[in-house]
Amino acid sequence: MSGESKNVTSVEELRTMYKEPSVVAQQKVLTELDEHCQNMISLSPFVCLATTTADGSLDISPRGDPPGSIKILNSSELLIADRYGNNRLDTLTNLTLNPEIALIFLVPGMIETLRVSGRAEIIADDERLETCVIDGKRPPTGILVHVHRAFLQCGKALKRSALWEGTYQIERTELASFGTILKDQTNSQLSADELDCSIDDAYRNKLY
Repeated sequence: MSGESKNVTSVEELRTMYKEPSVVAQQKVLTELDEHCQNMISLSPFVCLATTTADGSLDISPRGDPPGSIKILNSSELLIADRYGNNRLDTLTNLTLNPEIALIFLVPGMIETLRVSGRAEIIADDERLETCVIDGKRPPTGILVHVHRAFLQCGKALKRSALWEGTYQIERTELASFGTILKDQTNSQLSADELDCSIDDAYRNKLY
């Protein structure tokens, strides 16, 4: 190696560094959710949502609920409850500006993941939100995803990370508490201990 770095600026140049994708990899992209995709979504308690901000930069946000909480309305539509969180509303704000959305679903114990993309709209005062009630609480809004593309991602990433095996699981004390981090990163007048107590209370009593 010369020690010099270069930027790859074209698809043609990039392709010289990798093998061609297999026929299966090229043909696995679906335009709607088949039985296998729907089964995975029904078993997934965790999904990440990618959206685009006003200046064109990207944002990604996690969502978690018990399996079955994401409603499969049909082979081309999903409904994701948007429950109360930190109320920054990053994802929802982005979707009012640009409806493009991408999702990746994880199923504990399964190393393959599911990638879905399409366009989304925010619904409110809609009877379909009644199906999203948990602990007697209906979400204020829902993200209705119109699926344009879906495909299964191979498990190499989760295999390499040993995500479900606990190989790299840390003791929580190896990192500062969330309250300590927030105290260091913000101008909060609360102490780190007070922030931790508030966070613990929200985790115990304010999930929904």
